[in-house]
Amino acid sequence: MPPVLRKTRFVCVSDTHNASPTNGAFKLPRGDVLIHAGDLTNQGSLSELRTTVDWIENADFEAKIVIAGNHDITLDADFYEEQGLYFHNQHPQEPQDCLHLLTSSPSIKYLSHQSAEIRLTKQGGPQTTFNIFGSPYSPARGLWAFGYPPERAAQLWDQVPLDTDILITHTPPKFHCDESGGRGAAGCEILRQTLWRVRPRLAVCGHIHEGRGAERVLWDLAAPNIKYKENDTAYWKDPGRDNNKQSLVDLTAKGGAALDNDGFHNVGVSGAEPIVRPVLPFSKSTFEPSAEKKKNIDRESSVSVSHLVGLETGSSAVGTSSTKSTESSGTQSVECTISFPEQSTIVSFLSADARAPFSSSGINDVPSATRGQGGLPPSRRCDLEALSGRMGRRETCVINAAIMASSWPHKGSGGKKYNKPIVVDIDLPVWDSSALETD
Repeated sequence: MPPVLRKTRFVCVSDTHNASPTNGAFKLPRGDVLIHAGDLTNQGSLSELRTTVDWIENADFEAKIVIAGNHDITLDADFYEEQGLYFHNQHPQEPQDCLHLLTSSPSIKYLSHQSAEIRLTKQGGPQTTFNIFGSPYSPARGLWAFGYPPERAAQLWDQVPLDTDILITHTPPKFHCDESGGRGAAGCEILRQTLWRVRPRLAVCGHIHEGRGAERVLWDLAAPNIKYKENDTAYWKDPGRDNNKQSLVDLTAKGGAALDNDGFHNVGVSGAEPIVRPVLPFSKSTFEPSAEKKKNIDRESSVSVSHLVGLETGSSAVGTSSTKSTESSGTQSVECTISFPEQSTIVSFLSADARAPFSSSGINDVPSATRGQGGLPPSRRCDLEALSGRMGRRETCVINAAIMASSWPHKGSGGKKYNKPIVVDIDLPVWDSSALETD
């Protein structure tokens, strides 16, 4: 039986750099979940972080999920120990105190290369659930925190669980919401490849201020000869540009543009038969297919592969609060957003055995030659770990939610400029069947 879906509203921000609703830089629309994709501050001082934590805690959302960015230097203790005096030579900060502001918050879920299962339990809320992974890392450029060199990218991003529904990273993936005036495509290619394998519903990022926007990426899962292939990209037209409307991305079925992603993750099943179903082209006016996509629509009908087995959803009594934690994986199950459990052990991407051996599809020893390769399971010529039981995960919406529209030193453009938060409506599975009685 397919899961029951319900609209859940996410309000996404990133790169606020000390800007906030309280100082008038932007307004926060109402929603169910607030996501902040890093660069909360300019240099991560305790006073900067305290001000930022205050406005996030006071924001009216059932769940508030936060990661750091390269400017939040005190939250990267190893970096700050080596380089902190270059920034705070007159007033050195205590990284433990800075981190404690976030990890001790009763209403903020702070993720540092970690997973969490979120269940929205508020009475009158959507009562939906999703798996989320948040990471502060970005490709090393200059003297900033959470940077990684190219040779460490694969080890880092391979730690993203395949059952992730929503991925939050400070850096964007390469070629998607990452265009910088001075650097061209400034995102991470290995992260883009990870998106092909994981195929989350949403990938929320920031970092590149000029890349603010949204793109719907349709993955090619059948190509036998080209790895990590994309079928097409549709580009968002901001309905809130230069007016008083919200910057809304509607990915719901009711809105006429449901995301082609069933969120299914069939652990341990590698040989089930797929079925073929038709795919509707992007139909919402706020997204525009590329010229290539328009030609393909005219020339032939698109098809996608979906799995026969339905998504199994858990259930739990409303109002309970419990946590399931695995120290080696940094994974948590959060069943109540009123208060969160203590932060689990942070997974370091420098650790040789981090998340290993990770094979969430139940398929071990996937040949490296087939990694990223399209095809139809159970053929061993394709990436079985990424595809088996997961062929219904065909599309990802990438959101760059940078609030700061200008870049340092903010000269020649009239000073600092700000974007609106990006509001995302998306259908997610209801975790509590009793919630259906209220519909």
